[in-house]
Amino acid sequence: MTVTWIQRSFAPAKRLTPGFIWRPLRSAVTAFATPVRFSFTSGHFRSSFLNRAVDRSGVALPWYTYPAIDFLSYRDFGGRHVLEFGAGQSTLWWSKRAAGVVAIEEDAVWATELSAKINQNVVLIHSPLLDGIEPIASRLRGRQFDVVVIDGHLRCDLVDLAFELLRPDGALIVDDADGYGYQAALQRHECQRI
Repeated sequence: MTVTWIQRSFAPAKRLTPGFIWRPLRSAVTAFATPVRFSFTSGHFRSSFLNRAVDRSGVALPWYTYPAIDFLSYRDFGGRHVLEFGAGQSTLWWSKRAAGVVAIEEDAVWATELSAKINQNVVLIHSPLLDGIEPIASRLRGRQFDVVVIDGHLRCDLVDLAFELLRPDGALIVDDADGYGYQAALQRHECQRI
């Protein structure tokens, strides 16, 4: 085990202070310091101020949970194609990992801002999904994707379309999977939840 500078700094206080004082003090410091440290090392602190998900270096991250990002980070998507309903930081993140990304964005202003940042392997399509999913569905039918991400408007309506466009061995990522009524929509399809 590596002794940190914090442990070395507080070692004299620990030796000189009775355990009934030291233990609760250590617990309180740990309770407050650990989330602050995590916020800085993960990029959460920086993301909060930028209002965009980034790591501690400022590199784009998907606005997924950190365990989900870790889970995906260790997989090879080199020859894979990704479809996203809802474009953003995740589009930039996927573009560095996948062969190609098709991102559907409902908000015209955001689509314009994002278009200046995307790589050549990204096709960004502005489609006001609030008008319904059929215009974009007809444009995508016949294509197959290895990963489909749903993080935008009309989420439940997009589940059936996502499974239609998803390769049999593909992965569907749904934002806020316990909300938006996803469970009923997902039960119509044979899939394994991770």
